[in-house]
Amino acid sequence: MDAGLVLQVVLAGLSAGAVLGLVALGFTLIAGTVRVLHLAHGDVVVASVFAGVLGVLGRTPVASLLGPGRSVEFVLLVLAAGAVLAGLIAVVAVRPYLPDVRRGRPADALGWVAGGVAAGLLLRAVLGLLLPQEGYAVPDPLRLASWTSDGLVHLPGGSTLPVRTVGVLVLGVLVGVLVEEFLVRSRFGRSLRAVADDPDAAALCGVNAGRVVLVAFLAAGLLAGLAGLLDAPGRAVSVDDGVVLGLEGIAAALLGGPGSLRGALAGGLALGLLQAVAVYAGGASLQDVAPLSLLVVLLALRPQGLRR
Repeated sequence: MDAGLVLQVVLAGLSAGAVLGLVALGFTLIAGTVRVLHLAHGDVVVASVFAGVLGVLGRTPVASLLGPGRSVEFVLLVLAAGAVLAGLIAVVAVRPYLPDVRRGRPADALGWVAGGVAAGLLLRAVLGLLLPQEGYAVPDPLRLASWTSDGLVHLPGGSTLPVRTVGVLVLGVLVGVLVEEFLVRSRFGRSLRAVADDPDAAALCGVNAGRVVLVAFLAAGLLAGLAGLLDAPGRAVSVDDGVVLGLEGIAAALLGGPGSLRGALAGGLALGLLQAVAVYAGGASLQDVAPLSLLVVLLALRPQGLRR
């Protein structure tokens, strides 16, 4: 294998991993705050993208080139849809089953698990009614392919790589690092950690735990929308894609260590690289098999993650 081909596989894997890292960040943000796995998170990623498609393009399965104004509209609509959907899931399907000391209500883990699963099924069912085609082309409002004149990055040995792949990697890692830094250093991040450590003590210190939980879901929804914007363009997207994407996000979060934001991003990059190597060695049929197999192994042997 020549150096150009190796670099091509590595960059393609890291690019896909950057998207998985953003998905894993959303999982980790919520799991680290309220000890809840956001089981509809992958469906929120896909639903937010399709909200943009429906709002800007309609129900046609063929993507069109967006002008500057419609590109901005598409991006804002996808991000807003991600935040709104995640917020609704928090209020309707999760928060009623969280512990409430003032009302003497204990936690109901089965309730929020069932609520998350039901929310994901509902999103898929609604999208299936609105968008009955097998797959839909999604435009790239960020126009990452325009970073070079021919849309390609020329690698050693004559290999090429779509410049969009590099753009997704750069933006995904940059946003992931900035989000992690913000949550570590900001007042909101300190509130999240306080609620995660001891919600009763946080309430005594004036932290509104209910509001913090809602904002955590909204932030995870924004990350879901951004992951969709980076992942969807350039391929046919199905309304059922959120199932596998969500499971791969969980695998990345577990790989990096539950509760670790930096680990979630690193886990996503590692998982994307594993996918790329598996596809190169065994074909495209292994693209989803590799991360899902890893998820099964982690759940069976190391549910606390590899970093602990």
